[in-house]
Amino acid sequence: MTKLWGGIEAGGTKFVCAAGTGPNDIRAEQRFPTTTPTETIGRAIDYFRQQQAEHGKLAAVGIASFGPIDPNPASPKFGTITTTPKPGWANTDFAGAVGRALGVPVGFDTDVNAAALGEWRWGAGQGLANLIYFTIGTGIGGGGLLNGKLMHGLIHPEMGHMRLPHDLTADPYRGRCPYHGDCFEGLACGPAISERWKQAADTLPDGHPAWVLEAHYLALAMTNVICTLSPERIILGGGVMSHPTLLAMVQREVRELLAGYVQSPAILNNIDKYIVAPGLGNQSGVLGAFALAEQAFSAAAR
Repeated sequence: MTKLWGGIEAGGTKFVCAAGTGPNDIRAEQRFPTTTPTETIGRAIDYFRQQQAEHGKLAAVGIASFGPIDPNPASPKFGTITTTPKPGWANTDFAGAVGRALGVPVGFDTDVNAAALGEWRWGAGQGLANLIYFTIGTGIGGGGLLNGKLMHGLIHPEMGHMRLPHDLTADPYRGRCPYHGDCFEGLACGPAISERWKQAADTLPDGHPAWVLEAHYLALAMTNVICTLSPERIILGGGVMSHPTLLAMVQREVRELLAGYVQSPAILNNIDKYIVAPGLGNQSGVLGAFALAEQAFSAAAR
């Protein structure tokens, strides 16, 4: 019998909740603003109770969360959002609250790790053992799989906070990250573009110098990732990447920055198939949450 999964894509500004079995069977989806933990998690729980009343018992729920988080099932703080700057959300027991209320196994990981898992399961990463997914939007985050396993270590990847070369003469903007100022996120997220150019990123026309600078920072970060992790594919999602020429600009500059050092046909001849848009569009996160639910159910059944 096909299992029914619940998925939460928990962002700093909005939650997306869905129930279904996969990309071709999403029974219902609901979006609402991220407010306080009690109100927002409560709305998610109410949504899943309603879905269970209409479609039957959920087998498990997956949560793809903004962070930092504790994704280690062996940790006493597993399932919590930890040191987030999001007001009121630090040390929130997210997975525990959902699991207790619904009585189901809960999978829990970062939003970007989950999106990578969704793309691996159903999207642009199918058939690969090593891939990286980035979201370039209100914030910047990166996650992925190495040897078929989601990336974890001391905590989880925080690729959005890698340090990049910053020429203050060419770009005097100091960055907006509350922790690091001009880290990758601080220089290249959507709000950083808006602050630097004094208008919303999605209103900047093609050919504006903003996109040359944005492509440069993205290419620097992707070059770092290629040289350190050697992924088989990089997937770039998020609202900033919807600009029509940005992806091609990043692809070209990555190849230039690598300067022939990485001798792989994927870089030398097929960069447009190596750095790609998400195969699942804007559903990578919530479908990744389904995949987390699937993994949690399997782990609980062992």
